[in-house]
Amino acid sequence: MPSFDIMCEPNAVELKNAVDTANKEIANRYDFKGSDARLELKEKEKEVTIYADDEFKVGQVRDVLYGKMAKRNVDTRFLKAEEPEKIGGDKMKQKMVVRSGVEMELAKRIVKAIKDAKLKVTASIQGDVVRVTGAKKDNLQEAIQLVRATVTDVPLSYQNFRD
Repeated sequence: MPSFDIMCEPNAVELKNAVDTANKEIANRYDFKGSDARLELKEKEKEVTIYADDEFKVGQVRDVLYGKMAKRNVDTRFLKAEEPEKIGGDKMKQKMVVRSGVEMELAKRIVKAIKDAKLKVTASIQGDVVRVTGAKKDNLQEAIQLVRATVTDVPLSYQNFRD
């Protein structure tokens, strides 16, 4: 029976390269001279941390990162920004969680949308992936179009197509 998986997984290599090139640009930019502006990628915890002197510079560093991510075709919606917080002295930091895997509430929303559309497919939640199975490829393609139209806040990918 044909099936595919709906996933939310960024390209880790491209994300790391985007963070590295953003750090290089920040180190060379005149408006960041003498400041503690930098980015840190923690791959195991799946988060990017922005360090800067004030909230304005945190925004500037974030914009540089978004620009580098766009050049490397990494969707900026993979990063979920938290509130900037003060650390020692007058320094600021902001954590940005890297989304990976479909969150449970989003998975339930996808399954409900597919069921409400009365397509001839079945959707099931399997861990952090939503598997959609159907009798025909055309039904699966209709399901992909439906999910693309209904879910716009998270970048989803459609993988592991089996015939």
